[in-house]
Amino acid sequence: MTDQQTLIECAARGAQIYAERHPRPSQVTQVQAAQMLGISAQTVGRMVREGRLSLNGLGMIPISEIDRKLLVK
Repeated sequence: MTDQQTLIECAARGAQIYAERHPRPSQVTQVQAAQMLGISAQTVGRMVREGRLSLNGLGMIPISEIDRKLLVK
């Protein structure tokens, strides 16, 4: 195993440990979404009104919507 492979495996394990100890919510508020996306809450509200972000039945933003926006950046 090369040094680079060892570093990659170590980083992957660190990310796995972090994810296990800090589980992601399945949905977030518009304020939380703004923080995660690095934009203002007003911008998130506009994106919801324009249909660029969807709300679930509880008025929350599914984490899958956040992931989708982060991948597009």
